[in-house]
Amino acid sequence: MLSRRSFLQVAGASAVVAAAPRLVVAQTTTPVFKISLAQWSLNRAFFGKKLEALKFAEIAKKEYGIEGVEYVNQFYKDKKKDDAFLKDLKKVADDNGVTSVLIMCDGEGNLGDPDEKKRTQAVDNHKRWLEWAKFLGCHSIRVNAASDWKKGFAETQKLAADGLTKLSTVGETFGLNVIVENHGGLSSNGEWLSGVMKLVNRPNCGTLPDFGNFNIGKIEGQPASYDRYKGVDELMPFAKGVSAKTHDFDAKGEETHTDYHKMMELVVKKHKYHGFVGIEYEGGKIGEPEGIKATKALLEKVREELKG
Repeated sequence: MLSRRSFLQVAGASAVVAAAPRLVVAQTTTPVFKISLAQWSLNRAFFGKKLEALKFAEIAKKEYGIEGVEYVNQFYKDKKKDDAFLKDLKKVADDNGVTSVLIMCDGEGNLGDPDEKKRTQAVDNHKRWLEWAKFLGCHSIRVNAASDWKKGFAETQKLAADGLTKLSTVGETFGLNVIVENHGGLSSNGEWLSGVMKLVNRPNCGTLPDFGNFNIGKIEGQPASYDRYKGVDELMPFAKGVSAKTHDFDAKGEETHTDYHKMMELVVKKHKYHGFVGIEYEGGKIGEPEGIKATKALLEKVREELKG
């Protein structure tokens, strides 16, 4: 017969063994990446006042089952200094159990402007959005590294790095990241933008690789567009977010411009990224709601494939 102490030791060991399979299941069911919704996916509805920008987090959760949101400052320009509105915006996210991931900031000046005063003003213009991001619980604000591209490859890198360094220094006091999207001009050249990141060399300054924004435009000495897979590969070492741009889908639900299986293999497997991947639908052949759902379904399919 077992003594009471021996019985407890055996029972305890059995309990650990019994619990082990459940622990393994819990670990293997953790998604390899999370899905968020970029507000720009509904830009026509928000600009047209068909949807209320205040309710964005609620819309993401209730209409699409998405629990992370990426705000766009363009829909809140008239509320920029409105603290009461900001509190209401946070309440909507909190009430719906939604994570505020980041704020996309546009129209606040060029952080790579050749004019130092304008560059400094652009930094100042972003400070209020850092306050918003901090209050909402975001990890970053997304900015642009725009400059006067006629100044050339190397010179515009230096100018953009200067503005980003100054803004990232401010962002550090908020405990926030300042992240740059490939968003036209030389910023859509992966070599250029990754070079800017190396010049800045700050832990809270990174990138938001967008799968579709590799159109450089008409710049002397540059191709009109940049290879999206090469560009994402160059930007991922600095990535603190990922933007899953979509436009059109075929009968099988595959995006016709980007091979999502190849792209997400690059993001998740090669670069070990497991954070939020933001849906940013910009197509016109199907409606915005349908485009969001199609993008989500594609990301979920690829996510299942990447579990192994």
